Amino acid sequence: MNASPLATIAVALRRERDRAGLSLTELARRAGIAKSTLSQLEAGNGNPSVETLWSLGVALGVPFSRLVEPPSPAVRVVRAGEGPAVRSDHADLTATLLAAGSPHARRDIYRLAVEPGSGRHAQPHIPGSVEHILLAAGRLRTGPVSDPVELGPGDYATFAGDVPHHYEALEPGTFGILVMEHP
Repeated sequence: MNASPLATIAVALRRERDRAGLSLTELARRAGIAKSTLSQLEAGNGNPSVETLWSLGVALGVPFSRLVEPPSPAVRVVRAGEGPAVRSDHADLTATLLAAGSPHARRDIYRLAVEPGSGRHAQPHIPGSVEHILLAAGRLRTGPVSDPVELGPGDYATFAGDVPHHYEALEPGTFGILVMEHP
């Protein structure tokens, strides 16, 4: 069950105030709000304005979104067939985002499904990008255009993602996990 917006704000304020090591009085002073208002918000009461939450975020040194966005669950599951999928225009390839990198860990994780046909020629990503592929089923030719490799189930490959690269299924039902790291 999802928490109400006020409950989410209350938990976030307490968590961030504790993280910052601030008392109610000190945080209220820094944010320019009444201590009673902050106390009510941490109790899950009141009707905070955008300005009040913005002031609290600035005083805590956190983005506004951290105070209003529900926390991620401790365990996150993306079931087969779920998640935001993006299809290629030029190949029978679908990449489903499983986990986006945080600002501190610049990596994205995708479920990659590729069918035989025309391969997918990918343009270079930002300098310093690295791709990691663990193939689960089928056969895949992948890697830099200048030096592709063939993978089978259980095989892993890593290569520079900042050069032109290629994905080509050699068998139907080819899929695996793609991790993209960015500097």
